[in-house]
Amino acid sequence: MPQDIQIKSMLNKTKKRDSWFLDDYTINPYSGCSFNCLYCYIRGSKYGFNMEEKLSIKSNAIEILEKQLYSRAKKNQYGIIVLSSATDPYLQFEKEQELTKGILQVILKYKFPVHIITKSDLVIRDFDLLHQINKAAILPSDLLDKVPKKVFITFSFSTTENSVAKIFEPGATPPAHRLKAMKESVTEGFHTGVSLMPLLPFISDTAKNLERMFIEFQSIKINYLFGASLSLFGNNNTDSKTLVLKAIQKNYPHLLIKYEKYFGESNFMPQYYSKALNIKIKELCNKFEINNGLLNSF
Repeated sequence: MPQDIQIKSMLNKTKKRDSWFLDDYTINPYSGCSFNCLYCYIRGSKYGFNMEEKLSIKSNAIEILEKQLYSRAKKNQYGIIVLSSATDPYLQFEKEQELTKGILQVILKYKFPVHIITKSDLVIRDFDLLHQINKAAILPSDLLDKVPKKVFITFSFSTTENSVAKIFEPGATPPAHRLKAMKESVTEGFHTGVSLMPLLPFISDTAKNLERMFIEFQSIKINYLFGASLSLFGNNNTDSKTLVLKAIQKNYPHLLIKYEKYFGESNFMPQYYSKALNIKIKELCNKFEINNGLLNSF
């Protein structure tokens, strides 16, 4: 069961707005994660092997956020808030806790735009709130002429195959459910996109699988897409590199030699690979008429 913790700050100001996520601020309603993605960059940190056991609920989050957003709004320091940067805002416990829902209500009160990034279909529950935010929010002055929307919903995938996802992200909402939720998001008129991060080398990043995924995304009529490859860190039992290599050994033994070659002495795939992947994604975006990046979607 998750534990309750008290926090001193809820709103994190980013040093520089990222062109992919358009994040001026970030909020993480929870600490830790129950989705247990093997490749998560948090793996090997204080959350340990079973991240679900370390899950914490920020019980005073609403009170602290209310004060911080009041102060920022009073100073006209509006900016896009990303939920979330270090965990998913719609973990399984959110259904009962409704902490993310409460946070969105405070965000609406102070008229901040928001970018939801999630592997869950629970975001559908908050569509009414998000519609209200999209009408009421105030964009930062430098984006007024560039960004006509105030709510962005990005669904995260490393694969769209349920069987593959069950191996690498065993606690997350199955991709099929995410695809259905994404279709509803588009139907509702939200600015909706896909984060293909991380694509799994030689598994979900093959030409055949990428083509299949892009066909699915085009049929849903998403507004944008951005993607990147896998990065793995650490050699301890709790670290993402160890966990992913064990999963490869068990489920894709024919790929183990490749993974050991590329990640044995490095945390990243080679630069030539990343460059080729970026080119391939741009080509597929052009072919299927999907905007490559959030900023390019307006």
